Amino acid sequence: MNFRFFPTLLVGAMLLALPGCNQKEIAALQQQNAELTKTRDQLTLEKTALAADKARNEEALRGSLLSKNQQVNQLNQNLGEAETDIRNKNADLQSKEADLQSKNARIADLQNALAQKDAATKALRQRVSDALLGFNAQDLQVSVKNGKVYVSLSEQLLFKSGSTKVDPKGQDALRKLAVVLKDNKDVNVLVEGHTDNVPIKGATASGARDNWDLSVMRATEITRLLTTAGMDPAQVTPSGRAEFLPLAPNDTPANKALNRRTDIILTPKLDELFSILGQN
Repeated sequence: MNFRFFPTLLVGAMLLALPGCNQKEIAALQQQNAELTKTRDQLTLEKTALAADKARNEEALRGSLLSKNQQVNQLNQNLGEAETDIRNKNADLQSKEADLQSKNARIADLQNALAQKDAATKALRQRVSDALLGFNAQDLQVSVKNGKVYVSLSEQLLFKSGSTKVDPKGQDALRKLAVVLKDNKDVNVLVEGHTDNVPIKGATASGARDNWDLSVMRATEITRLLTTAGMDPAQVTPSGRAEFLPLAPNDTPANKALNRRTDIILTPKLDELFSILGQN
């Protein structure tokens, strides 16, 4: 038995049992009862639909909140990673800044050492020039090239043609140069002998077989005179370049005379500079 309709049957039976109620009134009441029942059923359906909508909305809301919570968690994770990355980059930047400051300090030290070296080179050039002031400029020249002092002496000042024995005037110049250099232990001295390209014919009094021999023998003789005059032998190096480092083309007598020379090259020791450059 469907108990949902029991109140309606009961109301109908009561109406039939009421005294004095005619059929028309009963029919009207039954009609009202049917309409109320219909309204009640409609409301029940709407309630059910609303409950279903509510459940769906609550489920959707829970899903949305869960998704947003996951997004917030992801954003927090990303933020943490970004902060870690920033800290790492800041640490790296500080390390690079410290390294840059160290390199700047080294550059400053190097520039200071270079300035001191340049000043020492210019002072050395001036002392050498002053010591050799009385000699002809065509026979003896003092210059600075590439941070080195060059004392260039012509063959005319030092040697007779083909000879390796230094003339008295040349010996005087070398003794004066030795006086300036013997107390400068921080200067390396390279004696370079040079010739023109005219080959040696036959044996010379010195025994030189070619221009190599002649240039080396002359450089050795000058080195011997400098050390005899007081320079430290460990400070002086003789070398011969023959005709292979000319000042001018060997195409005229004047140019050949320029090439027949001895260069005494004075190089300040660079220990301090190498020490700075060798720092890590």
